[in-house]
Amino acid sequence: MDVPALVIFDCDGVLVDSEGISNEVLARALSAAGVPTSTADALRNYKGRILREVIARAETQLGASLPDGFIEAFEHDRVLEFRRRLKPIVGAAETVRSLKAAGVKVCVASQGKLEKTELTLKLTGLRDLFGEHELFSAYSVPRGKPHPDLFLHAAATMRASPDRCVVVEDTTIGVIAARSAGMRTLGYTANEDESALQAAGAEVLRSLAEIPALIGLA
Repeated sequence: MDVPALVIFDCDGVLVDSEGISNEVLARALSAAGVPTSTADALRNYKGRILREVIARAETQLGASLPDGFIEAFEHDRVLEFRRRLKPIVGAAETVRSLKAAGVKVCVASQGKLEKTELTLKLTGLRDLFGEHELFSAYSVPRGKPHPDLFLHAAATMRASPDRCVVVEDTTIGVIAARSAGMRTLGYTANEDESALQAAGAEVLRSLAEIPALIGLA
């Protein structure tokens, strides 16, 4: 494969180490609302999913609507924990810089709202690595992951054909979305089962530092 025109990074779990924090806060909130949930439960059932789908699944389990203000309270508590504990994924900044230095375009495509992506990248010192119009959210397209809409939207905006894009993902639903978009996909295995990512169609990626060599850069 030729060196790609564009590398699309997921945010949570790929650039910022947020998955454990988010799902810990979510588990606490759901348990308080009457849906007993451990952090492990939340990671298994909700990791990588858009928030409206998380709410729908939880309400099905509860058999009723979650309390008024649930989302606002959850997001407030999550921000507090992000400000206190969030860190960048090891090698994220160096990898993005090396890709840009080689002339490869980069962007971020996340299930989360744009304001959440903006916040987490700023808190971890990564925001300045991406341009003003290089962040994309599933809230801007009809369907989130595992559908391909988000990645196709990002590629079209960045003026890169899908077959010249590489996606870096850490969840099976993200891998399925990227593969459905016709894009080569690297599955970052730090917080996900390697065999599950491979089964979904990803090439295994154990460190972000491997990316330049994997995509054909010296």
